[in-house]
Amino acid sequence: MLGADGSVRPPYSELHNWLSAQSKSGLKRKQEEADSIFRRLGITFSVYGMENALERLIPFDLVPRIISASEWRTLERGIEQRVRALNAFLYDIYHRQEIIRAGRIPAELVLRNEAYLPEMIGHAPPLNVYSHIIGVDVVRVAENDFYVLEDNLRTPSGVSYMLENRETMMHLFPELFSKHRVAPVSQYPELLRRTLKAVAPSGVKSGDASIVVMTPGIHNSAFFEHSFLADQMGVELVQGQDLFIEDGHLYMRTTQGRQRVDVIYRRLDDSFLDPLTFRPDSALGVSGLMDLYRAGRVTIVNAPGAGIADDKAIYTYVPDIIEFYTGQKPILRNVPTYRCGVDQELKYVLEHLGELVVKEVHGSGGYGMLVGPTSSRKEIEAFRQKLLARPSNYIAQPTLALSTCPSLTKSGVAPRHVDLRPYVLVSDKVRIVPGGLTRVALQKGSLVVNSSQGGGTKDTWVLRD
Repeated sequence: MLGADGSVRPPYSELHNWLSAQSKSGLKRKQEEADSIFRRLGITFSVYGMENALERLIPFDLVPRIISASEWRTLERGIEQRVRALNAFLYDIYHRQEIIRAGRIPAELVLRNEAYLPEMIGHAPPLNVYSHIIGVDVVRVAENDFYVLEDNLRTPSGVSYMLENRETMMHLFPELFSKHRVAPVSQYPELLRRTLKAVAPSGVKSGDASIVVMTPGIHNSAFFEHSFLADQMGVELVQGQDLFIEDGHLYMRTTQGRQRVDVIYRRLDDSFLDPLTFRPDSALGVSGLMDLYRAGRVTIVNAPGAGIADDKAIYTYVPDIIEFYTGQKPILRNVPTYRCGVDQELKYVLEHLGELVVKEVHGSGGYGMLVGPTSSRKEIEAFRQKLLARPSNYIAQPTLALSTCPSLTKSGVAPRHVDLRPYVLVSDKVRIVPGGLTRVALQKGSLVVNSSQGGGTKDTWVLRD
């Protein structure tokens, strides 16, 4: 909200005036009202390993994060460039592998990666799109200085919270909206539906395509979102046991008999999709689904094997990937990253563990990571042994001075570190909803914003010109 000199940045001027006029007790009452709305709607998120995880509300901070129209245009251009390049990379590595032949990325990093699926070699999904729904995690480290922290091309979550955060804010603070020209986000479910229909199998008219949202079930951490999106799009929410293959097509069981399925928006991992192809003990998938998919009889969104493009070791090569497929320099930069599988870089990481953030290359949700500056000497030494045992399993990054936004705390409004996850839809075109999910580290000084690690969310306002 404030510039380096302490002055109020222009996008925040009205909000700053509004906050200055609010009492601490008034804001607390509004926060309690917001919590009540979330509890009534059942907006939950499971934090694995904690008691009563299924009943945990996702923390919501009622002070919005504001992005100017010009800032958003820069982000939008950079994100579109990135997702187009990553989809081109996915097509290439499952076909001619030109980027490997050109020596721009090591073959073993791709071909021996556990996220790379040989079953996808030679298969071209509709429109050659592998990752249709993408969450790009962006951080700001200085004014107008954005970095991409990571790409999420498998099953990015959180979009339901973006939508519900906006609904809640409009209910609680209509006077604030009257003072700002905020771009809407409510069109996301319709854009998602349009995206899914556009990638229907060959021979199926996009308008006639039957869509389902496939969930692992109620015990999944993001089940609320699966149910929410199915409801918002007006499509069925199914589990693997609701689906079966017959006569060379996929069907779901309904009270009116079988109904054909053309597009699956799946919210379960690759390894659980088909017990005949991947994990034989999976009770969540559909036997024979991959054969049907490769035959072009059904579309799976996001495509199996898309996760190789968001592997954290691959992340370090994304600038090269962008240049290789677009011929352009990246608009949005990567965070400087050390590859621990490289001896010289590992040596530096081991010598500076207390200053760095170290992550598993296949990790997600804030699990399996070390935040050096906030870790004890014992935790650092334990992580050192993990690094020495499997160095190629980790990357390391400097601890960025992430930007802060005003947030409501027990002691009043105070700065808290944030990141931003805009949501991108890719099919016949690239669609980016103006805003996204701002995640906030609720503990003072903390840099960990993941909901699974106790972080919260706030509404994100993109101002119109």
